[in-house]
Amino acid sequence: MTAQVDVDVHYTSLHDEKARLSSTLRGRFELARMQDLLGRYLPEPPADVADIGGGPGVHARWLRDRGYSVELLDPVERHIQQATAAGITAVQGDARRLPWENDHFDAALLAGPIYHLPEAADRRLALREAIRVVRPGGFLAVVAINRAANLIGSTLANTLLDRQRVVTEILETGFSPDNERMAQTVYHTTSQLRTELTNVGLRSVTLHGLTGPGGWLTVAIDRHFPEIELPDTLTRHDPMLTALECSRLADRHPELVPASSLLFAVGQCV
Repeated sequence: MTAQVDVDVHYTSLHDEKARLSSTLRGRFELARMQDLLGRYLPEPPADVADIGGGPGVHARWLRDRGYSVELLDPVERHIQQATAAGITAVQGDARRLPWENDHFDAALLAGPIYHLPEAADRRLALREAIRVVRPGGFLAVVAINRAANLIGSTLANTLLDRQRVVTEILETGFSPDNERMAQTVYHTTSQLRTELTNVGLRSVTLHGLTGPGGWLTVAIDRHFPEIELPDTLTRHDPMLTALECSRLADRHPELVPASSLLFAVGQCV
């Protein structure tokens, strides 16, 4: 039985987040969808954006290149070094205790803290801190992992029978200390995520499927056809384009949000 590892150990020794978002079809798809959704809600540049739990700075670099002023915070020293090397203003810190003054940003992105803080009280602290540093009327975007993601992913990978106990525990409780694939991770239902955001005072909360149903195509290809080369430009029958179009179509139908492995929630700060 293997317990979940510490976040710092996971991202320093076991997992390369920067490579994941560029070297796998699933990672590249996730990145494209994040840019899709952020583009719908961000104010026009220039504007000030906080990337809280921003990892190696992949999202921050895209925002900077679009003309935004971005400041990144992450608890992992390796990520701070990678973000700094990419020219991102980055500081090591805790999402529950942000170093910035009140009303400092026009928007904030939390693409990691909400699923790496298993305790509900810690998630509330992180959300309230993010709201504190965003100006009234600005928006807060949050990424969470769907509680059903391990069930569907393990089925597609044909590993469900090996991981059935862990998958069952996640489905029933939203957490498994024995999920060796992730570092201290909590998994949300859509109703749970919406409730957590509205309870801290965010208004006009909207949920999207970040990866949507199309994301499962990229998961299956990465698992069963890893030899497929990823082209630099998309063609009509490229699986990346198919996955993107599928999830964009699903965006028009809120009832399809639970079909996504990752959830993207956005709300307005008062």
